[in-house]
Amino acid sequence: MTKKFASQADLEEKVVSFDKLSDHAYAYTAQGDPNTGIVVGDDAVLVIDTQATPVMAQDVIRRVRTVTDKPIRYVVLSHYHAVRVLGATAYAPEHVIASRETFELIAERGEADMKSEIERFPRLFRAVESVPGLTWPTLVFEKSLTLWLGKLEVRILQLGRGHTKGDTVVWLPQDKVLFSGDLVEFGATPYAGDAYFNDWPATLDAIAALKPEKLVPGRGASLQTPQDVAEGLAGTRAFVTELYQSVKSGAALGEDLRGIYRRTYEKLKPKYGGWVIFDHCLPFDVSRAYDEATQFRDPRIWTAQRDKELWTALES
Repeated sequence: MTKKFASQADLEEKVVSFDKLSDHAYAYTAQGDPNTGIVVGDDAVLVIDTQATPVMAQDVIRRVRTVTDKPIRYVVLSHYHAVRVLGATAYAPEHVIASRETFELIAERGEADMKSEIERFPRLFRAVESVPGLTWPTLVFEKSLTLWLGKLEVRILQLGRGHTKGDTVVWLPQDKVLFSGDLVEFGATPYAGDAYFNDWPATLDAIAALKPEKLVPGRGASLQTPQDVAEGLAGTRAFVTELYQSVKSGAALGEDLRGIYRRTYEKLKPKYGGWVIFDHCLPFDVSRAYDEATQFRDPRIWTAQRDKELWTALES
């Protein structure tokens, strides 16, 4: 009998934290569930990543309203994954902002990704019937975009590929706060099914070069000291690097994907097995690493059917 996705057994609701990082920056986190960032400017609010459904986004809005009544005018998509973008309509923003590569990924594989993610991780799509469809950016940028929320400078940047090819961070230079999306995780396993393993470490270097003093990762607690930020960057780098090295060495020896997966799992489990969603992510991470190490420079599209076939091949 085929095992169900590891994530389908994750039914426990998480405790939400709403942390103030500066006079302008807040983090909505939930014990390893996807995070949302909030920037409060002089005249408007900007939200980074939306939660997975409009109903789930209402809890973010409720907490924003405890600190400001300014209009939520902007939503930024750190990347294209459904769990990050499908709640956007709840905010009724004037603009949904994304990188050109993220826009292209939504057009190419947004429908497939939505169906795939909902089946993989149903708890994260509470009230999925409230999703009106794909979230489409209304403002697309290349490499960088600067917004001024009154006197507050907000830089929206593409620093390089990693978690996806469209990864976008939001940087508040005055406050030295950075919102990284899933380029950085903390105590949570990086999902790398759409990753660029060769590029990811250099992108982490580019984040470090900004010298953020506080950072909101894609998953995990907000990082509120430079030491915490360094730990988050180092942990993400170590996981990505060690996984890819293990897969590359197996591929070079001619091992098949299942053998590489079992060996990589056994190698990483003692160090990273306590991280959130380790068992869920690893089959997809190893599959993508194997693709990149052998014949596919760019990630292949995940569909609900491909998900099941991979899970059956590696976990049954």
